[in-house]
Amino acid sequence: MSRLEDDPSVYKTLLESTKAIPWKIDWQTLTFAYIGPQIEELLGWAPDSWVTVEDWAARMHEEDRERVVNFCVSQSQAGVDHEADYRALTKDGRFVWIRDVVHVVRNAQGDVEALIGFMFDISERKHTEQKLIDLQKELEQLSFKDGLTGVANRRMFDSVMEFEWLNAKRSRQPLSLIMLDIDYFKQYNDYYGHLQGDECLKRVSHTLVECGSRAKDFVARFGGEEFMLVLPESDADAAAAVAERCRKAVFKLQIAHAKSPISQLLSISLGVGSITPGANDQLLDFINTVDRRLYLAKQNGRNCIVAQDN
Repeated sequence: MSRLEDDPSVYKTLLESTKAIPWKIDWQTLTFAYIGPQIEELLGWAPDSWVTVEDWAARMHEEDRERVVNFCVSQSQAGVDHEADYRALTKDGRFVWIRDVVHVVRNAQGDVEALIGFMFDISERKHTEQKLIDLQKELEQLSFKDGLTGVANRRMFDSVMEFEWLNAKRSRQPLSLIMLDIDYFKQYNDYYGHLQGDECLKRVSHTLVECGSRAKDFVARFGGEEFMLVLPESDADAAAAVAERCRKAVFKLQIAHAKSPISQLLSISLGVGSITPGANDQLLDFINTVDRRLYLAKQNGRNCIVAQDN
């Protein structure tokens, strides 16, 4: 294959007028036989500074270098056309995303003779892809977050509870669950209005998060005025202590509740359960047990904790 400089001028002009940057590398010497002048506009490096493949590798982001060089060398040795995306270093110290599209040229004997290809600036595409990835992550986070209070929602609770249940069963460690309701919250909403009701839910949820003292403790809004606390590796005594801490902390918020039949301040009722799940235990049965204890707490006058069945 002849050098591009020896091709008719029309073809050379055509190559050098495109945004894609043409290049050719001699395989035996691993030197650049040609690189388009567009490279200087894109990266700032003059064409005559691209002498060997070492210059190409050195002008690559260090996090991409080993992966891309090894891939391109192995594909070229195998005589396989290939593509590679990487961040190229500009002369002024920035990085530009490049896609190299490589064609392997063989001689009559089938041996690799040269590599020819095009470099494309794909920075805008990569920027768009990253924005989409970030947006997807944000949407995923939002899908697991309660829009009002900012704590986890029912969907996230289901996922976390199932994970912790399986982990407790495997490790033979206790798992505790606290289910709680704000007492007479409908009456609170009716009297103070939904905007103040929303503010009340926010304050309660933030307080509950603070009551979980460990990073692994998990708080979720289960729905309406109902919240869940998942306490991995916590036995009955530890769970009861957290429940009492929650009850006192909410009461200490000193949120007026003029329409509560049991107190002039906002209060909560709590059901608590602890288990070291065995092979025959079912998660739904455990949740139902805690739910039943919450119901008993309401029947017992509210503003109290029930940690065992009557």
